Amino acid sequence: MSRKHDLERFYSLLNRLETKVNDKRKLKNCNGRINWPNRGIYFFFAHDEWRDDGSQLRVTRIGTHALKKDSKTTLWNRLRQHRGFNRGSFPDGGNQRGSIFRRIVGEAIIKKKGLENEYPNWSQGSTVSREIREHEYELEKRVSSYIRALPFLWLKIDDKSSPDSDRGYIERNSIALLSNYQKDTIDERSKDWLGYHSPKHKIRRSGLWNSNHVDERYDPAFLDILERYIEEWSP
Repeated sequence: MSRKHDLERFYSLLNRLETKVNDKRKLKNCNGRINWPNRGIYFFFAHDEWRDDGSQLRVTRIGTHALKKDSKTTLWNRLRQHRGFNRGSFPDGGNQRGSIFRRIVGEAIIKKKGLENEYPNWSQGSTVSREIREHEYELEKRVSSYIRALPFLWLKIDDKSSPDSDRGYIERNSIALLSNYQKDTIDERSKDWLGYHSPKHKIRRSGLWNSNHVDERYDPAFLDILERYIEEWSP
């Protein structure tokens, strides 16, 4: 089968998932009181970009969590890191050093707005001083505003923490399937997509907010595994 055919099947499966969870959600409307599965995979969509046929929003990032052995990170833990803070010392901000998604969105905003001199420490280090956190606060709020507006779906896959988990298998093959990196372009990204300003060429050329796996070949058999999890889950 062709990649185009497999993409159509992939999006058809996401439509079925959307019916199961009763519509996409946005992180600006989410909290920990929602009945999140302990482990799972998530699919973010561009809020203003459609696939080539105009029938569906296009997927813009795929992710999971707890791929390291004995990791205790839950699905909501990871989504909350992407969402950022609702309250505390930096309300509506966040911590890009705890979320690669936030980090790369921030990098693209910096590049687009020419803010390199304003934020020289962005993406640097795993911890920084409070002074730097305060200086980066306005940019963190911009990142939160962008990510919180993206619709997303999630799927329960409650297997063990392992790089060989089904979650990891579905994540990397979904990314490889959707990526346009060094492939014929399908579902071309809007010229206004923020990711085109990313300093990472794999993000610009893949059309995804992902760098890992965008240059890999996908295994079409992952679609059968994805379908099984969607069909078996009863939210």
